[in-house]
This record gives sequence, structure tokens and C-alpha cells, in this order.
Amino acid sequence: MSWAPEIEELHRRRRLAEACGGPEAVARHHAAGKLTVRERIAALLDAGSFQEVGKLAGRARYDEQGALTDFEPAPYVMGLGQLDGRPVAIGGEDYTIRAGTGFGADRRKGGQGGFIEDLAHAYRIPLINLVDGTGGSVNTARRKGYTVVPGYGQDGFERSVELLGEVPVVSAVMGTTAGGPSMRAVLSHWSVMVKGTAQIFAAGPPVVERAFGSPVTKEELGGTRIAVDTAGTIDNAAEDEADCFRQIRRFLSYLPQNVWEMPPVVACADPVDRCEEALASIVPRSPRQAYDMRRLLAMVVDRESLFELQPGFGRSIITALARLNGKPVGIVASNPMVGGIMDARAARKQGHFVELCDTFHLPLLFFADIPGLMVGVQSESEAILREGVRARYIGLQTTVPVFSLLIRKCYGVAGGGFIDRAGLNFKIAWPSAQWGSLPVEGGVRAAYKREIEAADDPAQREREIEAELHRLASPFRTAEAFAIEDLIDPRETRPYLCRFVDALQGRLRTDLGPRLRAGVRP
Repeated sequence: MSWAPEIEELHRRRRLAEACGGPEAVARHHAAGKLTVRERIAALLDAGSFQEVGKLAGRARYDEQGALTDFEPAPYVMGLGQLDGRPVAIGGEDYTIRAGTGFGADRRKGGQGGFIEDLAHAYRIPLINLVDGTGGSVNTARRKGYTVVPGYGQDGFERSVELLGEVPVVSAVMGTTAGGPSMRAVLSHWSVMVKGTAQIFAAGPPVVERAFGSPVTKEELGGTRIAVDTAGTIDNAAEDEADCFRQIRRFLSYLPQNVWEMPPVVACADPVDRCEEALASIVPRSPRQAYDMRRLLAMVVDRESLFELQPGFGRSIITALARLNGKPVGIVASNPMVGGIMDARAARKQGHFVELCDTFHLPLLFFADIPGLMVGVQSESEAILREGVRARYIGLQTTVPVFSLLIRKCYGVAGGGFIDRAGLNFKIAWPSAQWGSLPVEGGVRAAYKREIEAADDPAQREREIEAELHRLASPFRTAEAFAIEDLIDPRETRPYLCRFVDALQGRLRTDLGPRLRAGVRP
């Protein structure tokens, strides 16, 4: 006797689940410029690699004879797939079904805890969250017959926190997101959102209008201008969903499957001994003149390997993943195009990125042209001292090898955050570099105030002291004292760094596993 009727019923229910919220709901979703969650998963993963789990979960209605009369799929799709041949756990809300809100099962498929996070934890594979849901609703009380305490139920954020020390976690905000899904987007190593069709906030416009009495649009409240560029809640912005998927693939290509593995090495066709002539003149002689640090970095790392994180936030610091001779590295660089002075946002950005690289065993390269911390009433009101010290505290807990490349300025507390005092303290400088507690200009007047005022010609005496200190500040004198480990021709930067990054791979292999960090951040 065959089980054909039951098997046919199984396939019928699968077809019902694959229809999402039905043709009309899907059409509205497409009209808003969005793919369905199933289309997103298919577009992101390697073709044919997705094995869905829990497709039959949902709400069913039966007639008196027990035959299925109606089926609403659970508004979350998840399972196992492959990305560039590597296994990943992936899941996302189905916004075409009740805006992606939960369906009330004892165990969640995902979205706020659930099976998909447990899968990433148990298999030690990356987790990709495709976030497009609005979280809880006041109608939960009507459905349950009582109100619930926040964090109730089997699944909370405990696993989400645990995963951040185990496997790469990526969140892509694909639509209007509030409440619990918004928290899920932030609980990730890297996040991205789609311009125009995605917004993220703690509560939506109706709640805000009720609280403050003035209307606000979704885009004004949580579009990319606010969430990415102003607040830094989300790291990167994508032009469209296809660009979002490209960025996800690229980010994960630099990271290992988990903290117990090495970062992936790729074949490198870019010559290790490539020496770019333009590096000899890229830094202007005038300390007030800017230059393009991104162009400088591109001439040092493997061609086309530079992937910037948070490019629109904390813009005085550049944080990027890259490769040297095919091996992933993390880069923190000053951005002289906007002054290079560290403000509170840049300090937050640096600290998060350094922890990311340390967690996943990526050596860190600091390219310094940093005049110091931002000063002034506005900066102090943003807690620049606390943020700057916190970034330095995080750096002092770093265990991966660190290189400090002093390109031009390196001063004060912020400059000290570019130096590896916790490790080898390996400092490499270009002839254009200058360093100290304060720049000579401005610092002379404070340090030699009495002497200058007592001189017959105070202005002339100030210039004389400045000239003397400039001679003493020559990087050649520091190199003579071995207070800088090497002074190099800028054109030699790539081959120099490639040799050391190649050599430290054995060290990285001895340090695999979770990072245990003690203490309380400032």
C-alpha cells in the first residue's frame, strides 16, 4: 500500500507555502520595489543550494471531516544554503504575510531567536538575517487573552548575543523594520540596508506622532540618511536589493566560517613586489593640504580588494577589509579629506571594527594621519574623551598582530589609539610622518609662553623655537634612536607589508577560538 495521498498532501502544502501571502499580497510587495523573501534567498545563495526547514509551519483550518480548508504559512522562511560554496544559515520575514509578524508557535523558526540561530550555533556556520518585519503588535493580547512581559517565551536574544562571539552574523534590512527585528539587525557583526525601500526604527511613525504630536514619514524617521549616515545604527547602504546581496557576499568572503577557523585565503594575481611610483608624491608637503587616503590604500592592498565598512558614518576614519597577497586584513585609516580629526562617531566606528577583526583573526593595519581628538563644546557634549578612550581601551585588548603605518600626523590620545602598545608595537613610518603629544604649531606658544613673551621680538622668538623643534621632530632622528622600528620609501609599502602578513599566518593559527575580554569599557 502506497503513501501517495499523504505525499501529495505534503507537496500541496509546500505549494501553498511557496505562494507566500497570495498573488495580491505578492503583487503589492513587488510594486513597492521589493522581492519576496523566497526570491531574496534564491538571488543571494548559490543556485539550487537552499534546503528549507519548516516549510509546513503555519496556521491551518480544517472542515468537519479533517480536510484542510485554508493554510496561512508562518511569516518566516529559513534553512541551510551555500554562499560561494560555503554553508550558511539564512532566514527572513515574509512581509506579504501580516507584515512579517510572528505566528505564535511555541518555538520560533527565526526572526527573534529560534531554530535558525540554533542551527548557526550548532553547525558553527555564518548567519544571514534578511530583516523585513515589524515585530510585536498590540493585537497579541487579544489573540492570547493576556499581555506578555518583554522577553517572554522560549526564544529571546540570548543566542543572538552568543553568536557574536562564534560565527559571522550579517543582517540586511530589506523593508520597514521596527521592534524586535530592529534589535536583531543591530545584533550583528555587519549590517546593510536598501536605500528608499528600507527603514529601521525603535517604533514607527504612528507611535512617534502619538508621543510627540507631529507627523513624520518612515524615511525621515529611519531611512538611510538617519540610520546609516547620522546614527550609524546600520553600517552600509545598498543602492538596491541586488547591490545588497553583492555586499553580503563580499563581506563574508573576508571572514572564516567561525572563530575556530582561519580567514579564507584567495589566489592573488597582484604582484607582491608591486611598487607604485605615485606613492612617493601622494602626501603633499603642506600639512594643511589634503590627499585621497582611499587612493593611497588602493595602491597598497591587492587590487580591487578594498571593501569599506560604514563609509558614510564617522567619516574622519576609514575602516575597510582588504587583502595582502590574498590574505584578509583589517584597515583603519585617517581620512585627511575631512581633516582626519577623530570625533565621537569615528571613535565608535573604530572600536567596533577593531573588535570585529580581533574576533575573526584578521591582522590590523593602521594608516595614521591623525591630528588628534576633535575639540570644542559640541565635541565635548558628545563625550569625545570617553569615546576616544574607549576606542583605545578596545585596542589594548586586541590580540591579533597590528601594524602602525605613520603616513603624516600622529598626535595625542587619538594618535595613541593607532599604536599597538599591547603587542609588538611595530611602527613603520614614511619620511612625511610627524608625531608627538601636540603639533609644533600651536604647542610652542603654550609650552614656551614666558620665554616668548620675555623676548624683544616675541613673534621672531616663537618662529625660532618652532624651527628648532621641527629639526628635532625629523623622522630620521627618531629612526636613529630606534624609537620608530622602520622608516621606509612609500613605494615599498606593499612588499614590506606582504612579507610580514605572510609570516604571521602561523601565529594566527595558534590563537584560534573565541576572544575572552575582561573588564568594563570606559
